[in-house]
Amino acid sequence: MHSANTLMANIIPYAERLKLGKDDVVLMASPMAHQTGFMYGLMMPIMLRASVVLQDIWDPAKAAELIRQEGVTFTMASTPFLTDLTRAVSETGGVPSLKIFLCAGAPIPGPLVEQARGTLGAKIVSAWGMTENGAVTLIKPEDDDILAFTTDGCALPGAEVRVIDAEGKAVPPGEIGRLVVRTCSNFGGYLKRPQWNGTDADGWLETGDLARMDANGYIRISGRSKDVIIRGGENIPVVEIEALLYRHPAIAQVAIVAYPDERLGERACAVVVPKAGHTIDFAAMTEFLKLQKLAAQYIPERLIVRDAMPATPSGKIQKFRLREMLREGNL
Repeated sequence: MHSANTLMANIIPYAERLKLGKDDVVLMASPMAHQTGFMYGLMMPIMLRASVVLQDIWDPAKAAELIRQEGVTFTMASTPFLTDLTRAVSETGGVPSLKIFLCAGAPIPGPLVEQARGTLGAKIVSAWGMTENGAVTLIKPEDDDILAFTTDGCALPGAEVRVIDAEGKAVPPGEIGRLVVRTCSNFGGYLKRPQWNGTDADGWLETGDLARMDANGYIRISGRSKDVIIRGGENIPVVEIEALLYRHPAIAQVAIVAYPDERLGERACAVVVPKAGHTIDFAAMTEFLKLQKLAAQYIPERLIVRDAMPATPSGKIQKFRLREMLREGNL
């Protein structure tokens, strides 16, 4: 549950960091029933007195056409949308008006940032947030491009983030721990489910994410606590492996998920969607990861190739669905 105050407490610093104003034109391809669409595609343009173009069904070629026709300067979506738009623009012509593409929901592969910057000519901004509090961290438009694929940004004004250990103590910079956040945009709770509220008496919300923070306050999500794969007592660095596989020229999408194992408890499975006209097999994946100097015990022990991933309306991969399908033998 959100109020007008909690939503505006996020929208205002969000727009200010991105230097958005009344002269901007927003393209929103996320539905209004999703927080992204409602907050940043409806409320934010109204607040800014800016123009907005709503795209009800995602079609990257149509999106590129709309950007050119309407002079769109800003859009935001998850990584698959950025991949789609970059490909469409490379095939249909440039989008010179586009200044910023904010990307959240999944890590952005480094090669994609380079390709998107060159093709779109826009700044790629990485971000992290939750439905419970909106976008909490994002890089600044003036930051180096490398931060877009190595971090998920730093906290907006009015928000605080901490990375803590099991005892609630801050971990040193660069170490992985539990991510907690305290912000004036924090939600009021879950409707008729107060027992689910993870906000403590001091206002810190347990996000369920694992992260590390550098000395400058920039965070990097390293996985969900539920997504952690523990193979024979050793944690598998899921996000890092996914980032490596995104560098493979044949892979469009990837998700690393756990499957049960009697001896080791869990093993890792890579689920991938290949790029159009490409194929990949287990041997090729394994060889590629070895060339990336990934430790042998971290290499996924299964590979499943699919035509598409189960995803939310905003394009975020639904790993829980993949885990269920693995358990039920439907992958």
